[in-house]
Amino acid sequence: MSPPFSDPDQRLFVRNASLSDIPGIIELSRRVYEGTGMYGYTKGPLTGQINTFPEGQFVAMLGETVVGYCATFRISGAIALAPHDWTSITGNGYASRHDPEGDWLYGMEVCVDPECRGYRIGERLYNERKQLCQSLELQGVVFAGRLPTLRKRLKKYESVEEYVEAIRSKEQSDPVLSFQLHNGFEVHGIIPHYLDADHDSLGYGIHLVWRNPKVPQNGSGEQSKRYGRRMPDTVRVGTVQYQQRPVRSFDEFSEIVRYFVDVVSTYKGDFVVFPELFTLQLLSIERRDGSAAEAFAAVTHYAGRYRDLMRDLALRYNINIIAGSTPVREEDGSVHNTAYICLRDGQVFTQPKIHPTPNEAYWWNVRGGNRVSAIETDCGPIGVLICYDAEFPELTRHLVDQGVQIVFVPFCTDERQSYLRVRYCCQARAVENQVYVVMSGNVGNLPNVPNMEIQYGQSCILTPCDFPFARDGIAADTEPNVETVAFADLRPEVLITARNSGTVKNLQDRRHDLYSVNWRGE
Repeated sequence: MSPPFSDPDQRLFVRNASLSDIPGIIELSRRVYEGTGMYGYTKGPLTGQINTFPEGQFVAMLGETVVGYCATFRISGAIALAPHDWTSITGNGYASRHDPEGDWLYGMEVCVDPECRGYRIGERLYNERKQLCQSLELQGVVFAGRLPTLRKRLKKYESVEEYVEAIRSKEQSDPVLSFQLHNGFEVHGIIPHYLDADHDSLGYGIHLVWRNPKVPQNGSGEQSKRYGRRMPDTVRVGTVQYQQRPVRSFDEFSEIVRYFVDVVSTYKGDFVVFPELFTLQLLSIERRDGSAAEAFAAVTHYAGRYRDLMRDLALRYNINIIAGSTPVREEDGSVHNTAYICLRDGQVFTQPKIHPTPNEAYWWNVRGGNRVSAIETDCGPIGVLICYDAEFPELTRHLVDQGVQIVFVPFCTDERQSYLRVRYCCQARAVENQVYVVMSGNVGNLPNVPNMEIQYGQSCILTPCDFPFARDGIAADTEPNVETVAFADLRPEVLITARNSGTVKNLQDRRHDLYSVNWRGE
């Protein structure tokens, strides 16, 4: 049997469950609960859940296989926030207590295939719950979660309450409760005899709530953590300003990349962006004699491993990765400077650099590509232009004509004038097309790697220049030449408003009777 996610054509995605999914959910639940004292679902309760509240049941799919399930129903806060047990509140698992007028969303089930853990499938399902809660304008999400480490660890503590407090204060860790706290849930209480069949939790349920930040709360006014959360309807972007450094192996390189993906994912980012040609540091693994073109071409041997690494990280950390660019040898033998775009559902796209710089063409024999395409993501259509390509306004206009709202520009520049050419052009593209532009560059030195000896960079996230946006058209930027990450929350809705009713309307005011971009490539 092949390991999960080994098929590059398989997508990982979440959708509403249907009755045809029931056999897959039954098989999943049996695998998940084997050996716990609890039993998997049978057809009857699943049929009841899906028929009673179809928009509240979700499956995570890997290709055609169910690898996660999430069940919810609506209920009044008076019932859900009071002590209860699993059987009575769920109607013995059928979700028959569903109240169409209920002001809370009750989470009665989340389970994930044990073979697929580590890819944040649970987080994806919890996010669907939160989005459903917000779309229905409910008070929040409430449920009682497991505490599977309790049976083994309780003897070290005087009470269940003391052990839960140790987890809240991060003195201890529990795979379920720690995950739920990390995802913004708060402990409302501890319920004994919630599910006595859960032997590892000794029957206890940890009463948890997540309060909808988009509606006024009807609660008691208790003080709780309210900072650091995402604004609704935003796209959070993290751009990596990457320090070039010698590495001893591909594994060492992978750990550096993993670190930055983890950082941006921890900050709930939707996209993490890496620079152009930052993979050339792989040349430091082994000293190579010969021409600059031979050295550059040598990196093409890492392209497959690099693509697989980035796809795995996108799935594992539930984040879309603009994976910078790397040399790739095409079927005709030519070498292209190509960006990989790895989406968190497992899809992988490529975008070749259209215009190699004179240096790239002369020293490295890089050929230019012939397509610039919009890429559909869960945050809307995006485009990628590699460094020098941003200096050609036709390319951005071609992307915007395809509906793109965010353009990502991985770049690699050696000194300040080179950098400013790219920076000024990116700002112009943001203004003239009313789009967001995200730049990610290299910094530092890489001795003995031809054409990569020195770097100059200041990564940034640029906006149009109008009242709804940042004063200087800069949503975020970095200190030059320091390894770091810059974050910004981008709002596509504001972009559309500016295009339709801004102080100036560059896109609407184009003179199509006089000029246009006539694309002759793919």
